[in-house]
Amino acid sequence: MFDWIVQSQAVRRVGPRGRQDPWLLLAITGLVAFGVVMIASSSIAVADGQHIGEFHYLVRHLVFLVLGGAAAVAIVRWVELDVLEKYSGWLMLGTFVLLALVFIPHIGMRINGARRWVHLGFSGFQPVELAKLTVVLYVASYLVRHRDAVELKFLGAVRPVLVAGLTAAMLLAQPDFGSAALIGIVTIGMLWLGGARMRNLLIMGLPMLPLGAYLALSTDYRVKRLTSFLDPWKDPFDNGFQLTQALIAVGRGKWFGVGLGGSVQKLFYLPEAHTDFILAVIAEELGFVGVLAVLGLFALLIGRGLQLGLRGVEVGKLRAGYIAFGISLMLGLQALVSVGVNLGVLPTKGLTLPLISSGGSSTLMTCIMLGVLVRAAFEIHRAEDARRMATRRPVPARSAGDDAGVVALPLAARAQVASALQKVRA
Repeated sequence: MFDWIVQSQAVRRVGPRGRQDPWLLLAITGLVAFGVVMIASSSIAVADGQHIGEFHYLVRHLVFLVLGGAAAVAIVRWVELDVLEKYSGWLMLGTFVLLALVFIPHIGMRINGARRWVHLGFSGFQPVELAKLTVVLYVASYLVRHRDAVELKFLGAVRPVLVAGLTAAMLLAQPDFGSAALIGIVTIGMLWLGGARMRNLLIMGLPMLPLGAYLALSTDYRVKRLTSFLDPWKDPFDNGFQLTQALIAVGRGKWFGVGLGGSVQKLFYLPEAHTDFILAVIAEELGFVGVLAVLGLFALLIGRGLQLGLRGVEVGKLRAGYIAFGISLMLGLQALVSVGVNLGVLPTKGLTLPLISSGGSSTLMTCIMLGVLVRAAFEIHRAEDARRMATRRPVPARSAGDDAGVVALPLAARAQVASALQKVRA
C-alpha cells in the first residue's frame, strides 16, 4: 500500500515529458514547402531583371528560413514559457527602442517613402515583425497576472490597451497603418478571450474609431488606395494597377492553373509578385485548387492553435493558452488580410503571407512565433498528460483498518495520510 503511494508520488515529481502536436507540425511543414516552391517560381524573373542572379530571393529566403527554424527549434527544446513571461516587459521595452531607431539617420532605412527598417549592415530588419510577437507575450503575461481585474473591472484592461496603442502610434509614424491596425485588433481579441467584457472593450475602443478614420483619410495615398479598391478598373494604369494585375492573374488560373512556372503576370506586370501578391501568382499557376490548398493549411494551423488555446485554459496552463490565442490570431488575421488584398476584397496593404511570401524579417520572426506556438502546445500537452496521470485510479490490494480509507482520498493527500499513519504506528 505505502510502496504504491511512494511510487505514484515519484511519478508525479518526474512528470510526463510532453509531446509535440502533429497537426501543428503538419500545417507548418506544408506552408514552408509551399513557400519555398512558390518563391522559386515567382522571384526568378524579378531577380533576373535586377541582374542579381536568378535564385537570389530564393537563397535569401532559405537563409532566413534556416535561421528562423534554428531559433524555433531552440525555443521548443529549451525555453520554458515562464522565462518568456518573466522577460516580456523587457522585450516590450526593447521593441519600443527598435521602433524608435528607424527614425534616426544612418540607422533607420527609408524605402519607398516609409521608415520601417533598421540597418544591420548585412541586411535590414523590420522592428514591426518583432512587435507582433512581443505584444502577444506582454498581453498574455498581463492576463495571467491580472486575470480577475480584467474580468471584473472596467479599467482592468487599460494597461495592455495603452501598450498596444503606443506601439500602434509608433507604427503609424513610419507609416504602417496595416500593422498598427493588426496589433490593435489582436490585442482586443486576446483581452476578450481572456475574459474581458466586450462592452468594456467597445467603450475603450470607440474613441479610436474617429481617429482611425482621420488617419485613413488624412493622406492622399491612403485615400487613393481606398477609392481604387472600390473600382480598380476606373484607373487600371495608375492607382488601380496592382489590383487589376492581381485580378487578371487570379482569372487566368481558373480551376487548375496554367502550370507551375507558367505565370505571365509575374513577368514585370504584377508588382511585388514574390512578396505582397504571391497568392495571385499561386492562383494563376495552380488555380483555385492551389489557393484552396493554401487556405486549408492556414485553416489547420490557426484552428489548431485556437483549439490548443482553449485546452490550455481548461487545464490551467493560462500562459500557454493565451500565447496560443495571440499567435493564432496574429498569423490568422495577417493571412486573411493578405488573401483579401490579392482577391480584391480588401484595400491594398503591405502585409506578407506568413511563411509563403519572400521577406527576411517576416520569415525570421514568423518562424520564431511558430516556435513559441509549438512550445505552448508542448506545455499544454504535458499538462494534459499530467492531469490524466493524476486522475488515474488503480486499485491496489487493501489492508484492514484505516489504510483502506487512504485510497479514496485525492492523490495529493494520500502521501500525507500515509506518512501520518506510519508515525502513529511507530
